Amino acid sequence: MMSEKKDISDVVISTRIRFARNLRDYPFPCRLSEEKKCRVAAIVKEAALKGNSEISGKFRYIQMSELTQEEAVSLVERHLVSPEFISDRQGRGLLLLDDESVSIMINEEDHIRIQVIRPNMDLDGAYEIADKIDTLFDEQLNFAFNDKLGYLTQCPTNIGTGMRASLMLHLPALKESGAMSKISASLSKLGLVIRGMYGEGTDPKGSVYQLSNQVTLGISEKEAISNLRDIANQLIAQERSAREALSQNITVLDSIYRSFGILQYAKLLSNDECMKLLSNLRFGVEIGILENIDFDTINHLMIEVQPATLMKNIGKKLTPQERDQIRAEVVRTAIMRKQIPAHRRLGGVPPQS
Repeated sequence: MMSEKKDISDVVISTRIRFARNLRDYPFPCRLSEEKKCRVAAIVKEAALKGNSEISGKFRYIQMSELTQEEAVSLVERHLVSPEFISDRQGRGLLLLDDESVSIMINEEDHIRIQVIRPNMDLDGAYEIADKIDTLFDEQLNFAFNDKLGYLTQCPTNIGTGMRASLMLHLPALKESGAMSKISASLSKLGLVIRGMYGEGTDPKGSVYQLSNQVTLGISEKEAISNLRDIANQLIAQERSAREALSQNITVLDSIYRSFGILQYAKLLSNDECMKLLSNLRFGVEIGILENIDFDTINHLMIEVQPATLMKNIGKKLTPQERDQIRAEVVRTAIMRKQIPAHRRLGGVPPQS
């Protein structure tokens, strides 16, 4: 079995562990008035910020109703909240660490959604952090729990552990080969699901997919994680094998180099085009034909070029063409910074030895 310690960042972008929890004495959020939602948010906020844990003092609380539309959508683009969470922001709150590795949605589908994100494949590390936060809440709150069913959740598919473990994967070769439909059907029989980069109902932009467990009842958290890891390792092997075949295809190689050239010199880039080109760029790095560009830079760009995140970072609304222009500039600057030697960037003066 492939170890998590082995570098598999060519395929695995990030890891996410999510726990769904509900308060025993309150109906599910869909049955709560706005006043009761605010009450639940206050209870959860107090439990997090005043808990007997080192991490408690590191959270900041965000009242979702106070955010602009761009700020809210950017949270989705950065994978910190779900699209559903921002559809109606009244009575909803978010607890967030400054490094954005932990986010806690309050009054989404469930009262509490604990989410931990780690780079690469780090299922055990993400689970350990999520479990500590879950314990922090459990010490102060009465969770809705049944001895036979486990944790009670609004959606029956989350009953039991209430845990979803997922991996963000870059699978351009499997997508190009047309294997994803067959893989998706096979995974569903194994209790897993593969979706687009923003979860259920979303497209795999840039050949980025989210693989997660579906079964939460009758299986332990550790068993679910082990199953996800084993299946992910099989997908990694299949993707790498498919890449070997495609790396000899002149058409594929040409698209990679063309993408590299466009990203370096384009003045306008739409979001869809940019994601496709960045995926090709990442593919080029993965098969070893492009150098001086690292996965972290590309992963970061795939988030930074999203429409709402661009506007949040600029601090104002932008027309589609303005977004396309700034997107091209952001990508061009990042790539050129990686490609040009440091002494050239510093005005032609080489560093002193």
